[in-house]
Amino acid sequence: MAGTGEERKPAELLAAARGGQRRAVARLLTLVERGGGAAEAIAAATHPLTGAAHIVGITGAPGTGKSTLTGALTTLLAAEGRRPAVVAVDPSSPLTGGAILGDRVRMEAATGAGVFIRSMATRGHAGGLALAVPGVVRVLDACGFDPVLVETVGVGQIEVDVAAAADTAVVVVTPGWGDAIQANKAGLLEVADLFVVNKADRPGASDARRDLDLMLDLSEVSGAAAGTGADAESRPAIIETTATEGEGVQDLLRAVDAHHRALKAGPGLQARRDRRFVAEVRARLEHVLIQAADDVLVDVDSRSGATPVEAARHLADRFLDTDTPR
Repeated sequence: MAGTGEERKPAELLAAARGGQRRAVARLLTLVERGGGAAEAIAAATHPLTGAAHIVGITGAPGTGKSTLTGALTTLLAAEGRRPAVVAVDPSSPLTGGAILGDRVRMEAATGAGVFIRSMATRGHAGGLALAVPGVVRVLDACGFDPVLVETVGVGQIEVDVAAAADTAVVVVTPGWGDAIQANKAGLLEVADLFVVNKADRPGASDARRDLDLMLDLSEVSGAAAGTGADAESRPAIIETTATEGEGVQDLLRAVDAHHRALKAGPGLQARRDRRFVAEVRARLEHVLIQAADDVLVDVDSRSGATPVEAARHLADRFLDTDTPR
């Protein structure tokens, strides 16, 4: 029947989604995740409509309470009359490849408050962020959600992924995490715009904050830049929260909003979005090239007499129609 979710065209779905139909939003996101022509049409339609939403990345090691914190933060945002959305990137099921959906369980209160939550599978993508995440964020932005929070699984090259996906990157740690600071210092200093010491009601919270302060002091002495790029002009704030009780969440919201205002006051916001655009182009170019290579690799085997290096360069020459640099 015309008008059903299966048959409605992307343009019609987008109009309905921008009109407030959540089912249409969900259908658009499904099409984006599937990829193909429909996803490309949605990308073309939504790209001119984006740029209003504040994109917030929330990351940290597993067990730090990222999902509970995200739920508390978005519940507060909804209570203030704002329209937040969450992209929760879950570990992929080893059997189905789908998201395990654990984040939705921990964000039950946020769901009840009307927060739009979308769980996505990592699908084995390096760093935990699915290839479709930028497209999903673009749809949510175009549909009027603001802010859009991207919560990662907290494994792999999270620093690179969060920096590419967010205007503001929040790194969550917990008491007892201090032993890992030195091992992770370089990555954290590069990605974090804000630090959160969650579960601050537990012993060791003050030690975790002290260790973070020391790490930031050392980075200033050594000249290492904090934040997700050279445009970062201020020392990352450190917020203590107990997400299960809602304590400190208001302070976190104020810090997130303050960082966004600071970025908008200068060139920082546009610089980050330019980098995000380049990162998505690079990821999609890699995807296209891998697909093209797979189509011709069926004719490549070890009996050709060519070395792997020679075979790779031959394929590159074939794709680029030029000689690759040696």
